[in-house]
Amino acid sequence: MGSVTTSSEALLPGTERALLHRVAVAQSEGRAPSFVGAVVRDGSLVWSGARSCVDGHAPDADTQFRIGSITKVFTAVLVMRLRDEGLLGLDDPLERHLKGTGVGEVTIAQLLGHTGGLAAETPGSWWERSSAALRPGLSDVLGEQPFLQSPGRRHHYSNPGYTLLGSLVEAVRGVSWEEALRREILEPLGMGRTTVDPVAPHAGGWAVHPWADVMLPEPSEDLGLMASAGQLWSTAADLARFAAFLAAGDERVLSAATVEEMRAPASPAGEGDWEGSYGLGLQLVHKDGRTLIGHSGSLPGFVASLWVSVEDGLAGIALANATSGPLTGVVAADLVRIVAEAEPRFPEPWRPLPEAEVDQELLSLTGPWYWGTYVYGLRLGPERSVVLEPLRGAGRRARFRALPEGGWVGLNGYYAGETLRAVRRADGSVSHLDLGSFVFTREPYEPGDAVPGGVDEAGWRGL
Repeated sequence: MGSVTTSSEALLPGTERALLHRVAVAQSEGRAPSFVGAVVRDGSLVWSGARSCVDGHAPDADTQFRIGSITKVFTAVLVMRLRDEGLLGLDDPLERHLKGTGVGEVTIAQLLGHTGGLAAETPGSWWERSSAALRPGLSDVLGEQPFLQSPGRRHHYSNPGYTLLGSLVEAVRGVSWEEALRREILEPLGMGRTTVDPVAPHAGGWAVHPWADVMLPEPSEDLGLMASAGQLWSTAADLARFAAFLAAGDERVLSAATVEEMRAPASPAGEGDWEGSYGLGLQLVHKDGRTLIGHSGSLPGFVASLWVSVEDGLAGIALANATSGPLTGVVAADLVRIVAEAEPRFPEPWRPLPEAEVDQELLSLTGPWYWGTYVYGLRLGPERSVVLEPLRGAGRRARFRALPEGGWVGLNGYYAGETLRAVRRADGSVSHLDLGSFVFTREPYEPGDAVPGGVDEAGWRGL
């Protein structure tokens, strides 16, 4: 049977039916004992629905499932908090803060983006189904040959890498990973149903036979040192709160700017993955014409996915209690797509800039500029920001943030980190724009303009 809950921001009935139908198909075709889906819109949980093989016992948005590697996003947030507090740098070698691992040359950024060259799994027994007592120390997690390739060369997903990050948090913060998680993320965001051990009501983990409709219970092991890579249990309602944070930030946890930094590609995706890449603790995928950020997770008996479309103001959550079969990643993306197509987001009303931000001198810089014969437009944005974009054909579009000392710094694309400045003549008038040594003039190759290499004195001519 199915169950549906809605908030005061309810979706249209037809949209709700389409969402529940998608969850019902996923539970049936994926042969999952139970399946929960949820949708977040503009920071609020607006829908959740479930299907179960047991009549009258469908889980709801408060039922815990194990979320596996979605845990890694929480660990990454803890690391970014340390960075923002000035306690470490992303380019710091691990050894500077966590001694004696034997892999100390790996940087913190490489561990966050899975480019540290470390193995995907631990040596010895299958760590997800064996006692943490078999891995009492980091040397047991890493093994005698922890590197599969040189650090920084390629993306290679690594569970031991996030074990190191959890130990890093403990070493720098001086408390357990669990305590830091509770105090710095879960409590501020109101995620009281996200825990390291299951708390009722929670789903049981099952393995469904691949060739027969029978199942058996999966073990639920404490991951010990590897908790920071995949330990957590959570609910659709709690993950909705986390999704809202990943979309907009929360000053009690991380600023919007830092969360945006986490969402930026830091490494390419591994072979066989969805088309996309990996940020600082976040998976990034391109599906249905939109960019989704979040993470998937699995442990014996459970699969889970959380995808956020920042542009649409939507997030999809999918949780199931089967080792394999349910395609939670596809379903979570489909939940976003269904709402985005059925109830597209209204744009914010156009409003003029606040009077205090209107600068006539800055306004005079707007309009067309030429890089050679390529024509670009400079547009004024809020807080003295500017956008430079091609007006004809292909080209490099970039946003720029105003610098206190004058000029602007690029925020995205080819010009990220590059400086844009207005170069003035002796009389104070603007000669040209300089962007990382590229010169933009008001006219294409105007004689007397500051065009590198000069302009042919004969000027423009015909054949």
